[in-house]
Amino acid sequence: MIKILLVDDHDLVRSGLKSILESNPDFSVMHELNTGEAAVDYLHSSDQPLPDLVLMDINMPGIGGIEATRRIKQKNNAIKVIAVTALREDPFPSQLLKAGAEGYITKGCDAAEMFNAIHTVMSGKQYLAAQISEKISLSKINGDDPETPFAGLSDREMQVMLMVTQGHSNQDISDTLFLSPKTVSTYRHRLFEKLKVKNDVELTHMAIRHGVIDT
Repeated sequence: MIKILLVDDHDLVRSGLKSILESNPDFSVMHELNTGEAAVDYLHSSDQPLPDLVLMDINMPGIGGIEATRRIKQKNNAIKVIAVTALREDPFPSQLLKAGAEGYITKGCDAAEMFNAIHTVMSGKQYLAAQISEKISLSKINGDDPETPFAGLSDREMQVMLMVTQGHSNQDISDTLFLSPKTVSTYRHRLFEKLKVKNDVELTHMAIRHGVIDT
């Protein structure tokens, strides 16, 4: 039986995923958590049983799914991670894969696809939803999509950007990402310059327009 950890900040989403997964005798949901930090802490705790696989949301309060995936894989690469998210546009799929995730599916997929993704990943292969795989392939052929200005951000810039759009202060971001406040301030100004926005409000509106954050 495949032991699964669910990580999503929406109670209804977790409940729905758990119900679907436990309808299949191959899967057992061992725990549910609502932040990336909680997932990292849980998996790093020596007295907790480890799951075989984590189903990870991306856009959550705090460090979010990308940074949580990176920290989980750095600590224990044997644990598989599949992103289950409403965000299907690059750069998120590419950044999740670089962080170590083995799969990426959308919350619009059906149960059969989710089961297939889990079995594929647990067999040692990578799984990407068809529409996501196509978008990544096209971006590699055509270069970064000019309609997606966020594609030019580094992993750390993307992480800071997500926390800024969630309303976190420089000090909050500093404490969460283990960066100095001065470094966070530098990242914030660099984001404004790269994305040609003047403040947090303009940054948030741009992120919503391009589907980088869900509303």
